[in-house]
Amino acid sequence: MDMSACCVVTTTTDRESVAEKIAQALLEKRLAACVQVHQVNSRYVWKGAIERADEWSLSIKARAADFDEIAATIRALHTYETPEIIALPILAGDAAYLEWLAQAVARAKG
Repeated sequence: MDMSACCVVTTTTDRESVAEKIAQALLEKRLAACVQVHQVNSRYVWKGAIERADEWSLSIKARAADFDEIAATIRALHTYETPEIIALPILAGDAAYLEWLAQAVARAKG
């Protein structure tokens, strides 16, 4: 698989249950090959103030071509007014891993 065809999409949520719903939906739709969920302590600027929050971060391994559908799925399940939804390109990767990623997100044409 061409590395430029792959990306890591990230988002954060305020609840583990929301992170789990997002991860499950993306995997069931075969929009993600893998979703890693981590508890993180975030600091950010929101509406002019510096905020701090305990959050759940999702690292979503996916095809770059699926970004719009991934983003729509995240927005549909997310509780934030403005959720983080960004894609980072995979610049290099193990060929076997990238092949597994491609197979894991393969969907029937139709």
